[in-house]
Amino acid sequence: MEDVSLQPVGTVVGGRTEAFDDDWNTEEAVIRLDGSRFAPDSLAGLEAFSHLEVVFQFHLVDPASVNTSARRPRGNPDWPLVGIFAQRGKNRPNRLGVSRCRLLGVDGLDVRVRGLDAIDGSPVLDLKPYMAEFGPQGEVVQPAWSTELMRHYY
Repeated sequence: MEDVSLQPVGTVVGGRTEAFDDDWNTEEAVIRLDGSRFAPDSLAGLEAFSHLEVVFQFHLVDPASVNTSARRPRGNPDWPLVGIFAQRGKNRPNRLGVSRCRLLGVDGLDVRVRGLDAIDGSPVLDLKPYMAEFGPQGEVVQPAWSTELMRHYY
């Protein structure tokens, strides 16, 4: 496979400075676009949406700590061993995170959000408006351990 090279479109400013789970919906931050590559018109019309999808990098995860095999989510012995692609942990190949968050406002190249589960300084690789039609089609099914894990996440 060929390597893929990405350049961040911006950076998370504010919010948490450490990655710890739960209560992300209380966090507010700014996604600041790179002013050398973008002008404010790149965000024109975004404020008409209530939510965003943000792709970012878990930049503080040491590449040596990336896990490619099965593990128990959050190290909980009551939960099953599941492969890295059956969970959303940060120690994953490419160290990519995808988050849906509430859009609070746009000011120049600053996008204010709430509930983004990325920390201060995280490189933002892309942001997109969330559209209901991109949500899942049909019934959503997930194991009980994942519902328990997410109970207090937002």
